Amino acid sequence: MKFELLGLYAETAIHAGAGTSTGVIDLPIMREAHTGWPCIFGSAVKGALRAKAEQTRLETLHDVFGPDTKNASEHAGALAVGDARLLLLPVRSLTSHFKWVTCPALIQRAAADAKRMGFEVPGFALPALADDTALQSGASATLYLEEFQLQAQQTDLEALIAWLANFVRQEEGFATRLAQQLVVVHNDMFAHLAQYATPVNPHIAIKNSSKTVEPGALWYEETLPPETVLYVTLAASPSRKPGSELSAEQILQAALQLFPQDAPYLQLGGNETVGMGWCRVSSTQGT
Repeated sequence: MKFELLGLYAETAIHAGAGTSTGVIDLPIMREAHTGWPCIFGSAVKGALRAKAEQTRLETLHDVFGPDTKNASEHAGALAVGDARLLLLPVRSLTSHFKWVTCPALIQRAAADAKRMGFEVPGFALPALADDTALQSGASATLYLEEFQLQAQQTDLEALIAWLANFVRQEEGFATRLAQQLVVVHNDMFAHLAQYATPVNPHIAIKNSSKTVEPGALWYEETLPPETVLYVTLAASPSRKPGSELSAEQILQAALQLFPQDAPYLQLGGNETVGMGWCRVSSTQGT
């Protein structure tokens, strides 16, 4: 098998809907059941990849993604697509315009995913964190995230920043920005921010004839904010299509061809017609 890690940098808000309402939010986003962290399930990511392959008329479409639904029994696709997992969450801050927030649990999981696929991961020696402390590259200072006041400790995060920057290769100067805005918080603090710091926007429907609000047509929709960074694992096998001799390497390269340097974009989730879901895709291995 051949493997790749793709970084996804959200340029617009993303609404990958969970399909069921929770509390006052009518249209919540997808979340992992055991952590509550936002994610985009692999089936949704694979569907978006296949849609782009169809739009670009990828010659090896059926080798990579399998046949159409009505012919699904013929053979499986050769590309396995994982969930889009959260890596950096933008959170509003009184300290600056926003901070990219992560936690040791997110970093450790991303590193484990990379190691499983045979990629080299530098060591990150992060000191222990209390609930009211955080780590940053800048000088130690008081830090404000949402309604919380934290004590940010100056820490050498150079190796971590260099590794995280690989997930956003297409963004010029990203490593410099990350050094200024990266904050590592306690796992429990991140769990709270991931649950309650995501945008929730009200929507209404207007009656065309009177230009007034339709009765009962008010709903609340949750999104992942622009600047969110996620990653996706890809695993390619040799083609399963009868008569095809495409290798795992060729399958992987066919998938990566969907993101040329001049147009490395993928649209995920709903609300495509109002410009939501646009992500810039980067190969972490630079291929």
